[in-house]
Amino acid sequence: MNIRGTIDRPLTHDPKKQAPMKPFTSEPAGSAIPDFASTGANDSRQNRTREMQLIPEALARAHMHERLHQAERERQAVRLAAARRMQRRAERASMRARRALAMAVMQ
Repeated sequence: MNIRGTIDRPLTHDPKKQAPMKPFTSEPAGSAIPDFASTGANDSRQNRTREMQLIPEALARAHMHERLHQAERERQAVRLAAARRMQRRAERASMRARRALAMAVMQ
């Protein structure tokens, strides 16, 4: 029977036998406030608790990052559409000016 434990219900209650949790590679080093009060297995359980508490912050940070990129892409699309509109307007004005010049030369 190979059952894995959880933080609230560990497989063993002996702190020395609990495996430490590996830090996330996506989060920058030192992003969590270090805890100097505990050591050993208690420290690893404290880290797991702190990491669990920081998950919503990391999700919110990722969500805001994605929304900022989406807003920037939308602004770029609006600028591109406006630039194309102005280019078409300038081309029409240029054609009107050419026609007017041609009419003036012909008369």
